[in-house]
Amino acid sequence: MTLDVMGGKWKPIILYYINLNKVARHSELKRFIPNINERMLTRQLRELEVDSLIERKIYLVVPPKVEYRLTEHGKNLIPILKNLIQWGESYSKSIKFNNFTVDIGNN
Repeated sequence: MTLDVMGGKWKPIILYYINLNKVARHSELKRFIPNINERMLTRQLRELEVDSLIERKIYLVVPPKVEYRLTEHGKNLIPILKNLIQWGESYSKSIKFNNFTVDIGNN
């Protein structure tokens, strides 16, 4: 269930950024994650909202202003994300330390 809700390449990054800033706008997320395309960012934000990990607040101004915040469910994921980051850093160091390389091939 956890991987279904927050799995994928972009959702953890989006959640982490929103947590760092408490509030995020679409354009800020796009700048923070330059490799994500507009369609994917919009899709991921919608999925996170449907899964109750973020909430979207729309301000009725011109041009429209939309902000995203973590819900309580989203906030509860942050310690898990931090643990994943720590694990990744540790793993990365151990790989470099042991001169271990991964050959992903051309498949």
